Amino acid sequence: MKRLSALIFSTLILLSNSTLFAQETEEKVAPLDGGTIENQFDYIYSTSNNFQEYKVVKLTNLDKLKGNVLDSLVAKREEAEALKVDIRAQKDSISTLNADLQTSLEEKQEALDAKDNFTFFGIGIHKAVYSSIMWLLVGVLAVALGFFSFQYSRSFRKIKKAEKDLLDVQEEFDQHRKNTLERERKMKRELIDAQMGKK
Repeated sequence: MKRLSALIFSTLILLSNSTLFAQETEEKVAPLDGGTIENQFDYIYSTSNNFQEYKVVKLTNLDKLKGNVLDSLVAKREEAEALKVDIRAQKDSISTLNADLQTSLEEKQEALDAKDNFTFFGIGIHKAVYSSIMWLLVGVLAVALGFFSFQYSRSFRKIKKAEKDLLDVQEEFDQHRKNTLERERKMKRELIDAQMGKK
């Protein structure tokens, strides 16, 4: 019986030593040096001992986990700051691009206005307004040309009629003068004949 109890005792010692050895080897390759925070918490939970209803955690593991968590938080903060810097840079870039776009749109509008406008005697005029004014001017000139052409042809007809009337009157006048001269000569002859007949 002593042998059996010695065998059980030695088996228990071997099992406890192997468990301790396994825990030590697990601790040596512990995921506390790498892996995610969740895996590290799982590792701490699995390697801790039970004391009544509490878990007993090794202080070195807890310190290591705390350091890892703080390092992760610092890394995440740095990453967040880098992202904020990137976001600020992108916002500045977007603002610059928006300003460039606004400038380009204004230049485009100025180019379109310059294409559609020009200066005439120092006055800026839109091409459509200038075209309307020119067509109105052409219309007024066409009406004036028609009016003056009509007046000219009417005056020309009056002048031709007046010239014809003048020629007729001159012919009449010449005829009348000839008749008058002839009568005057006739009367002078008669007067001369009458004076000679008295003598």
